[in-house]
Amino acid sequence: MAGKTDQVKGQVKEAVGSLTGDKDLESEGKADRRAGETKEKVADVKDKVEEMIDKAEDKVEEVVDKARDALHRK
Repeated sequence: MAGKTDQVKGQVKEAVGSLTGDKDLESEGKADRRAGETKEKVADVKDKVEEMIDKAEDKVEEVVDKARDALHRK
């Protein structure tokens, strides 16, 4: 969510800077927008990694359960 907020804030600063001829404000807006995009991408990657970890944990539990079942059959 913070990423989207930074992107919007950056877009507004860029637009105001462009309209008023304030290059510093426009540059600050671009930086804010890019920071927001980066935060959003990092959050997406974090979600994907957490999803992969959950899947790996499920697989490990599945293998352990199968091994226990095999030992109990003997």
